[in-house]
Amino acid sequence: MKFGIISDTHITSNTSTDQIKVLFEQLKRAFKDVDKIIHAGDVSDEFFLNRLNNLAPITCVRGNVDNIENLEQFIKFSYGRYNIGVIHLLPENLEEFMKEYELHIIIFGHTHIPLIKGTKFNTLLLNPGSPTVPKTPPQKPGFLKPVARPSVITLNIDENDVLSTFIITLKI
Repeated sequence: MKFGIISDTHITSNTSTDQIKVLFEQLKRAFKDVDKIIHAGDVSDEFFLNRLNNLAPITCVRGNVDNIENLEQFIKFSYGRYNIGVIHLLPENLEEFMKEYELHIIIFGHTHIPLIKGTKFNTLLLNPGSPTVPKTPPQKPGFLKPVARPSVITLNIDENDVLSTFIITLKI
């Protein structure tokens, strides 16, 4: 199973049609062979979800700026041996939350900064960043100054439950 993961698109009816067209061209390439798209909130308007659904079936949670009815704050599902949670904003006590819901992977948004990171409590954190409003990651000593880049993530879980996940930088 291959998932395309996206968040913080902030697409509204006021977004230029050219910007939406370019974004969809990039998403078609990045998500060309995904089985499902997961949107971690801040879509903004429902028409964008409907367009994403043309690429692959979509699951979406409510972000803090969404104007879409019937979106849940948190969704949990399983694939293979993994319990996966989707939420827009990480809870304050993440370790307790992960244990309460018995999660192995949490997909979240809100920061606009891509992240693939393991935790000391054996959970994988995935944040796809934002394809439209990326933010610059914090600078780390000894590294070049980081640059904000539009991004999404793919997550593949194979028949042996082996995970592979990649940040994909878009050319927008």
